[in-house]
Amino acid sequence: MTATTHYTFDTDTAGTRIGDHEYGLELSDRWSTLGGTLNGGYLLATALQALRDELPQPDLLSASAHFLRPGTPGPALVHTEIARIGRRTGTGQAILTRDDREIIRVLATFTDLAVAQGPTLVRNGPPTLPAPEQCLDPLRGVTPAGATIAERVEFRMPQLAGFWTGKPGGTTAAEFWMRFADGRDADPIALALLVDAAMPVVFDLGVPGSSTIELTVHIRHRPAPGWLACRVHTNYLIDGFHEEDFEIWDSTGSLVAQSRQLALIP
Repeated sequence: MTATTHYTFDTDTAGTRIGDHEYGLELSDRWSTLGGTLNGGYLLATALQALRDELPQPDLLSASAHFLRPGTPGPALVHTEIARIGRRTGTGQAILTRDDREIIRVLATFTDLAVAQGPTLVRNGPPTLPAPEQCLDPLRGVTPAGATIAERVEFRMPQLAGFWTGKPGGTTAAEFWMRFADGRDADPIALALLVDAAMPVVFDLGVPGSSTIELTVHIRHRPAPGWLACRVHTNYLIDGFHEEDFEIWDSTGSLVAQSRQLALIP
């Protein structure tokens, strides 16, 4: 498995098979967060790219990742194990290690979303947002210290939460547009990164940070090209732990990804 495009996401998540069920890669510093460690969605995507290489089904359907240690740039390994390959789905595990220490452990199922069919019920719709060009760029001319991921993913928001201007307003929900800054359109594995690419909404409570413990992603469709409409909210912050629920809708108004993560306020 090697990178086949000029896009940063493909280059920085690609690994090279170096043995049976083992891949080597270089974790890039282009996906760092405010704390200087690597973004959890990026780490998840590197593990999923290796696992996709081992399964016949082309599309990520679901993934659950447990984050055991912070990820840092440098050489890393992904070890994969196939649990089952069926007619419609294939399931496997991927473990990302760096310096012989386990960083994340992922269990994921793949399918072919292009041929998926069956009963369907959708009781919600995409966020109602002004066109991206009519919205605000919260990072215009600014890269938060150490957060290089801000150069990889761009956002457009109808209004800015208070924490963007240094005055947290206590909100715990947001709706906005998102896409890769270099023009790459999203695919199912890219969606697994993007559900974790935005600033946590709990920042508007004035908290100093948020560290992911577990992240579960469900992919519902292959996304159409273009901007992605996002909806995110947190309802419960208890004893320093909070959930964050995230939805991504594509440019045709189809729900393409959902996620929930459990995170810790340091």
